[in-house]
Amino acid sequence: MSKSIMGLITMCRRAGKLSLGLDMAKEACANGNAFGCAAATDLSPKSLKELKYVCYKNDVPLYSLGITMDEVWQELGKRAGIMAVNDKGFWKALIKSLEPISIDEEQFFSINHFEED
Repeated sequence: MSKSIMGLITMCRRAGKLSLGLDMAKEACANGNAFGCAAATDLSPKSLKELKYVCYKNDVPLYSLGITMDEVWQELGKRAGIMAVNDKGFWKALIKSLEPISIDEEQFFSINHFEED
């Protein structure tokens, strides 16, 4: 991740337009405040699946930050693996350098098949 991306994220946080952590990101998505979410590369599979569902349910794009939670901590002073950006301008600038995370809606709706003996 380039320094300019972390600079944008830092400015976004200082402007009060960044929701850090799963609970705050979920709330921002549900309230319609989030223009997009981003996840750290070492986010747990369970948290990533929950974030994917929240983004899918609220039609919010999801991208990879390309850095770990510890790297976020070094830059922002808070260890977080998930962030929601609550400003359209910041989000448009950020996604130019981020990779999208695909969301397969089928993973949320499992069908149980019962075999008859």
